[in-house]
Amino acid sequence: MIFSKVPDPRLITVRRGGTLQDADHHLLALWAAACAEHVLPLFEQVQPADDRPRRALEQVRGWVRGEVSMMQARAAGGHAMGAARSLRGAAREAAFAAGQAAVVAHVAAHDLGAAAYAIRAARAAAPEAERQEAGRRECQWQRDQLPDAIRELVLDDQRLRNPYCWFVFDG
Repeated sequence: MIFSKVPDPRLITVRRGGTLQDADHHLLALWAAACAEHVLPLFEQVQPADDRPRRALEQVRGWVRGEVSMMQARAAGGHAMGAARSLRGAAREAAFAAGQAAVVAHVAAHDLGAAAYAIRAARAAAPEAERQEAGRRECQWQRDQLPDAIRELVLDDQRLRNPYCWFVFDG
């Protein structure tokens, strides 16, 4: 579970009573897609014929461009998460990251789900003695990708929701 009990209005669009503007919602989706894509090879090495996670990332990027509906992006996210269910380890976490990224089109707060699963994928792919460091490196890489316009929002959200995201943002 990646959500806190009290939704943050900063991550709810203005149309739903929050304060999140469309431009920032789009930036959150693109950042989440970048986080997921960074670890996607961990899935594709195990399941090279399954394009559901990659397709989910294409769909959310299409949503940002106005070419794909929110419902299409959300459905693609569900299919990507379906690709994860029978797997274990890094491949599973990477597919979940792609699924979470795609559903940012529906609920912006899924951005941290994409990032958290990507960190879990990086950890799972590393030798046991190096897992914590691999997670820290992935977290730093993600933070380096944050656009200035959403940087403080995401960093504050990581601090607030870290307990719900397996404490992966500690690094």
